[in-house]
Amino acid sequence: MTTRGIASWVRDEPDRVAFCCDDETRTYAEYDARSTRLAHALAARGVGEGDRVAIMLPNSIEFFEAWAAATKLGASVVLVNWHLKADELAYILEDSAAKVLVSHEDLAVQYAPALEATGAVGIIMGEDGERGFEQAIADAPDTPPPFELQGLAAPVFYTSGTTGRPKGVIHGQPAGPGAASAMIEGQLMLWGWTSDDVYICSGPAYHAGPGGWTMAALYVGAPTVILPMFDASEWLRLVEQHGVTCSFMVPAHFIRILEVPEEERASRDLSSLRLLVHAGAPCPIPVKRRIIDALPCEISELYGASEGGATRITSAEWLERPGSVGTPWPGVEVAILDENGSPQPPGEQGIVYIRPPGANRFHYHDDPAKTAEAWREEGFTVGDVGYLDADGYLFLTDRAADMVIRGGVNIYPREIEEVLHTHPDVVDCAVFGVPDERLGEQLHAVVEARTDVTTDGLRAHCVEHLADFKVPASFELVDELPRQPNGKVLKRVLRDQHWAGRSTRI
Repeated sequence: MTTRGIASWVRDEPDRVAFCCDDETRTYAEYDARSTRLAHALAARGVGEGDRVAIMLPNSIEFFEAWAAATKLGASVVLVNWHLKADELAYILEDSAAKVLVSHEDLAVQYAPALEATGAVGIIMGEDGERGFEQAIADAPDTPPPFELQGLAAPVFYTSGTTGRPKGVIHGQPAGPGAASAMIEGQLMLWGWTSDDVYICSGPAYHAGPGGWTMAALYVGAPTVILPMFDASEWLRLVEQHGVTCSFMVPAHFIRILEVPEEERASRDLSSLRLLVHAGAPCPIPVKRRIIDALPCEISELYGASEGGATRITSAEWLERPGSVGTPWPGVEVAILDENGSPQPPGEQGIVYIRPPGANRFHYHDDPAKTAEAWREEGFTVGDVGYLDADGYLFLTDRAADMVIRGGVNIYPREIEEVLHTHPDVVDCAVFGVPDERLGEQLHAVVEARTDVTTDGLRAHCVEHLADFKVPASFELVDELPRQPNGKVLKRVLRDQHWAGRSTRI
């Protein structure tokens, strides 16, 4: 039987490389030993089965050691965007009831106030003493932890919310180790993973795609090359150096690769590549055509969210149906429903609903109302609008939900609007996405304000309270916002001015 699962690789091929990052490598045996000690360190700080450990780290081997350590205790991990500000982090720690935060000393301005505010315990890379990551490993025993590690436990992802605060997405699987094995096996079949693959983690591991694909690579025995920060030239060099075969990416990565001079791209041996899968944001049709021509591999697209996956499309299928995101995964059903829940015929737009296989239902942490709003019978929606063609291929055209996707990152404007409303000179505001050739969308804020406010002042106010990627790229001051008779701001009218003449509004 083919070896599957981390513990199996530790037993059968302990010297097999699990990770490469910069000049550092980690074999399966080393990864297992360090994560076992770290599991004991977490247990000494109060973490047990069913608890949560937050990880707020840039891409690194230690990121995945912390994930494995929590899994060995039967705990789950909360993957946190390391760009968040202190109050944003504090909210997630408080809401998730995370007992421990694993972070890096370079992020002290963010985690120090959050730890103080919530009482969570920190294990910090780069620090000395008992709170230091390496010290915690050195001081801990190497006795077997409560659970054997086959696959990393399904994480909790916090998605921005329409009510202004992000909510944790919790899937139906239990948190224990190996609980995600069935999900990973499905991904291995879907994308043809084998132990001969070499994966490069191109995007931030706290996102579902890059992190989830690393879970699959570990499970199947494929070494993972970790790119701490994406740089297109460095990505090309690493693909050549390590014989990379596959990666999960977003359209912004493709744009940056295409910006590398053609002579430099041609000088790299990229023949090892077999599959790049992209998601997270719509890929402009000209960019997709160019990247298919530029790279010697299959470039597939998937459509889904932290809540669950839905469709996929190959390069050949896409060239026949430019703009489509494909047909459903095995076991998944996609339906287009009107606002009353009635199915729409082919070619007619409606809300996209996804029916996952089996009983794989998710819920939003401590938010039954939002959970109920997402589900209709056995299907859920994330608020996208689209249609199915006569052959069952899905096309996305708009979003019913008030969401912006900037470079593959979901942002809900309500959170930004609430911050702007705390500025003493702001009367009212509307934040929405406008087209951007590199990132897909950028945030634009239209503000009804008193006479002494400036756009620089509004920007500074946002920078103080929001992660940088949530700060609007542009501000517009108006005397009065357009409104419905009931007083509600007509955001769609403002947004449509920027999207006129485009075939889709996303």
